[in-house]
Amino acid sequence: MRKINKQLIVSDFDGTLLNSNHTVSDRVRRAINEYVSCGGIFAVCTGRMLCSILPCVRELGLKGIVAACQGSVIADVESGAIFRQNSLSCGDSAEICAFAEKHGYASNTYCGALLYTSVPSDDKILTVYESVTGVKSINVRGTMSGFVKANNLACNKITFLVYPDERQQLYRLLQTHFSGRFDITCSSSHLVEVSPKGDNKGAALKYIAERFSVDMSSTVAVGDNLNDLSMIETASIGVAVGNAVDELKASADYVAASNDCDGVAEVIEKFGFR
Repeated sequence: MRKINKQLIVSDFDGTLLNSNHTVSDRVRRAINEYVSCGGIFAVCTGRMLCSILPCVRELGLKGIVAACQGSVIADVESGAIFRQNSLSCGDSAEICAFAEKHGYASNTYCGALLYTSVPSDDKILTVYESVTGVKSINVRGTMSGFVKANNLACNKITFLVYPDERQQLYRLLQTHFSGRFDITCSSSHLVEVSPKGDNKGAALKYIAERFSVDMSSTVAVGDNLNDLSMIETASIGVAVGNAVDELKASADYVAASNDCDGVAEVIEKFGFR
């Protein structure tokens, strides 16, 4: 049996663990299985909803903890029991949606296992998003801000589906207007996300390490987009896969192969074992 080097490896899912065909390669599966069988802890931290990611990590044979909704929801993989769940208040949720509406953007609100959207149901980006995540949205009539208020919704996170050339503009608009009140990030070329302040992937990594009594010096995090930045900055070794955005690569301690070239397997081999 091989000796473990870093005890905990936390990976993003889409664009990192998954390849462009939305599958986990056999090489990556083997690497994860060997690492876990030798005593390592492998966990997934994703922007996906809990109901979307649970079937995926269970299919991989993972046990332990999974972090969803950028870290605002943390649960047990096997039972689905939620250890920690934080939300934006109803007032904050409505305010965020109203601000986006003022600037012409529709919203998606995530409340437990329910995804509400004011995006037209035939929108191409929404259709792809639903297909990839396996979650069917519930279309809201009228404004999302009004719907949130009327139903007293506290949202785990709020996202905006945009075209790539719109992403940076909306990201900066939200950052400027809300000025540190919330965690605002991007998880793909089509997604700008808002979640409770402090409930990010870095905080989730710390929670997982504490739960398993792993010293932070023995942690590795790997991702591909801006929503992974807090995680790779928090870990002892922060890794960007080769297909990651330039901003993440600039902050990473190491740049691995892309998700289509088994980057996570490389990470496990390089840092997981002595």
